[in-house]
Amino acid sequence: MINGAGGVGSILMQIARRLTSLTVIATASRPETIAWCKEMGAHHVIGHRRALDEQLEAIGPPQVDYVASLTATDKHLPAIEAVIAPQGKIAAIDDPETLDIVPFKRKSVSVHWELMFTRSLFQTPDMVAQHELLDQVADLVDAGVLRTTMTGHAGWIDATNLRRVHALIESGRSLGKTVLSGFVSATRR
Repeated sequence: MINGAGGVGSILMQIARRLTSLTVIATASRPETIAWCKEMGAHHVIGHRRALDEQLEAIGPPQVDYVASLTATDKHLPAIEAVIAPQGKIAAIDDPETLDIVPFKRKSVSVHWELMFTRSLFQTPDMVAQHELLDQVADLVDAGVLRTTMTGHAGWIDATNLRRVHALIESGRSLGKTVLSGFVSATRR
């Protein structure tokens, strides 16, 4: 999993670790993000700034069947190509400017692009499935199987706080999810 310490990675690691028999390998680079990934369920944490194939070989599997690319997919594509097993599956959620998947043909790799709101945007026949999935996640949180990934509360939703949190996310130094809550009303100013 590329970007294990982000908000999506933090939940995905927990789901993969607690609800499947997969070995969870995440990327992280700083001591605090490495510790977070382990706390969220990663069996192994490798650096995304070093050759992924060499690091995987050092911990055991030279190739993997599944890759969740949660950020900078276009930047990591050559590394993903090196580590993905024949007939493997890649899931991406980010928005690279271009994504050349032709190199994956030789290995018959499936590429899956996921957007949380596709069902509602296109009013697909299975639109209620999004509601059902979110209910299942809420039930897992309530049961203590999954934990929140909120690591910071940045105050009210206003332009200043939005810019500050957005800058944190763009810096690549965020951990988990930082949240804003409510809007500042005229009476609260």
